[in-house]
Amino acid sequence: MSKAGNINRKSVFQDILGAVVRQEAEGEDTVRLLSLEVLRLPESQPRRYFDPRAMNELVGSIQRHGILQPLLVRPLGEDRPGEHEIVAGERRYRAARDAGLAEVPVVVRKMGDEEAVQYALLENLQREDLNPVEQTEGILQLLALGLEKDVEDVISLLYRMQNSLRHQARREGAIATHNVMGNSEEEVVLGIFEGLGSMTWESFVNNRLPLLHLPDDILQALRSGRIAYTKARAIARVKDKTEREAVLRETIAQDLSLSVIRSRIRDLLANQAAPTPLDLPSRTSLLARKLRRRKVLRDEKKRERLETLLAEMESLLQD
Repeated sequence: MSKAGNINRKSVFQDILGAVVRQEAEGEDTVRLLSLEVLRLPESQPRRYFDPRAMNELVGSIQRHGILQPLLVRPLGEDRPGEHEIVAGERRYRAARDAGLAEVPVVVRKMGDEEAVQYALLENLQREDLNPVEQTEGILQLLALGLEKDVEDVISLLYRMQNSLRHQARREGAIATHNVMGNSEEEVVLGIFEGLGSMTWESFVNNRLPLLHLPDDILQALRSGRIAYTKARAIARVKDKTEREAVLRETIAQDLSLSVIRSRIRDLLANQAAPTPLDLPSRTSLLARKLRRRKVLRDEKKRERLETLLAEMESLLQD
């Protein structure tokens, strides 16, 4: 990796933000009006879901008061003169379009492709209404940019870090901490999570990465904000699709608490584990075959015990 070497984890996050901060320092934050017709959405969107209710509220606010915070855009270059790509403010752009505005206030900054993606990711990750799945995907993309790796390679690295920490804890007989890590890739990971400040990398691996493996029906409900991620992980324990979908529908319709969901799931799993009714004829035939194959009848005590049990069975069948 090109970033190998001595890395101060405290500066990694600032390095990622460096280009954006530099633009602000150069005083390029003059607000101007641009027509919606010259604005373009980026091909890679950090955010995919917009709550319809919140969007309607924003549309109403814009109709009454206008856009209070300008969008951040960047010029698309000489091959597309006059066109600008939205870096931050897609939600405001969509609401302005629905509100019937012809133009919106913007701040124009010159950014490269990577800088624009980084800023868009960071801007979205600071939002409180970002759903857990998009937050997880956004953090993975940010890590991929910082590490210059594919997302799948980032996930593998995070799991290796987790395994390394567990092995060290077992060796030392205590809980290991990430402070002992000296690998440059691990330092980049630590720096990014410290800069975000929303969770540790250990919490991310334990609680967020599993979300990406949820069944599609639960994942969609989580993306749309209809259930919390703790409820989503609990419902995912139900492997039968029909039963899982029933629990999911009930959870959404009645806004069931996590404790109630867990109780329902325990009942379901208990029923699934319940023994099936005895198939006595088949079991009797199986026992007869075992008796013929084994030398148990040569043992006098075992033979007497078997004769007693058979006598009891015969007595039961005569009733």
